[in-house]
Amino acid sequence: MEFINRNAIECKKDDKGNIVARYFPQGVCSRMMDIVVDENTHEIKDAKIIGGCPGNAAGISRLVVGLKAEFVIERFAGTTCGPKPTSCPDQFATALKLMINK
Repeated sequence: MEFINRNAIECKKDDKGNIVARYFPQGVCSRMMDIVVDENTHEIKDAKIIGGCPGNAAGISRLVVGLKAEFVIERFAGTTCGPKPTSCPDQFATALKLMINK
């Protein structure tokens, strides 16, 4: 599966009923987020954050698997990083909102 839209997000559906997305965050150190969400239950099946702070990226990726997208959005949205108006968690929430149309 190849993703080509580098403007924001590219979503596809796999053969297991999941939404598979590649998101290019804005205004943060991370360069890309690959996220898999069950289309019906909105459970996050997999997440990988590429770039940025290695420990935070790995921690976020491991923390969210098994949680509902809505729960993660509620907790992560609006989080800032230092003087930046956004953060990797906030951008992750943005990607999830786009994926589940919230």
